[in-house]
Amino acid sequence: MRELINDPFYKLIEEYDRCVIDYCLIGDDIPYRGLRSHKDAILFAMLRLGERYNDTRLIEESGACSEVREEAFPWNTDIEKAQGHQIDPAELLQGPKILRTDSVGQRFYDCDIPDPLKGEQIPYWYAFWEPPHTSGYGPDDFRRVNSILFPEGTDELEVYEWTTDWSDYFDDGHEWWGTACWSVYDKRMNRYVVILAEATD
Repeated sequence: MRELINDPFYKLIEEYDRCVIDYCLIGDDIPYRGLRSHKDAILFAMLRLGERYNDTRLIEESGACSEVREEAFPWNTDIEKAQGHQIDPAELLQGPKILRTDSVGQRFYDCDIPDPLKGEQIPYWYAFWEPPHTSGYGPDDFRRVNSILFPEGTDELEVYEWTTDWSDYFDDGHEWWGTACWSVYDKRMNRYVVILAEATD
């Protein structure tokens, strides 16, 4: 597997600097193997996130990396604990209707918000629109990002939603705001999109 680092999506998502979601676009030369390929994709994405985290930390610590150091992987990960179930692409990509917005900007929706403290996983739209510190993003931003993320449409997407008990990456989100993990295989483009979210106040 390899990260598709030159995909136009990565340029677009830079505009959304308050987004707390981690995305990873992946190509693979091995033929698609269903659930096993999806699990391989989420593990690959987690490894890439660890590399990004270490790279960012080195830059912050030194201002400029004058020497290359081998950094330990930042999170414990046990991929065999990850449990996935297939969902409809519409379930992933659909957002609710905003009923009203109050004077401080809090939105009220036509659906209930999951409670992470009860083990309920947050939906993708919520991870994008409602991070712990207000982003100001909404339905138009969500559609814009997803139209670049899935440029061939959604008819040929296969989506798995995953548990989030398999990596320490998710620990902060379990404390309050929430966690989420999805893998999407785009049959038309022969690529995977992994979407990971966790945050706390």
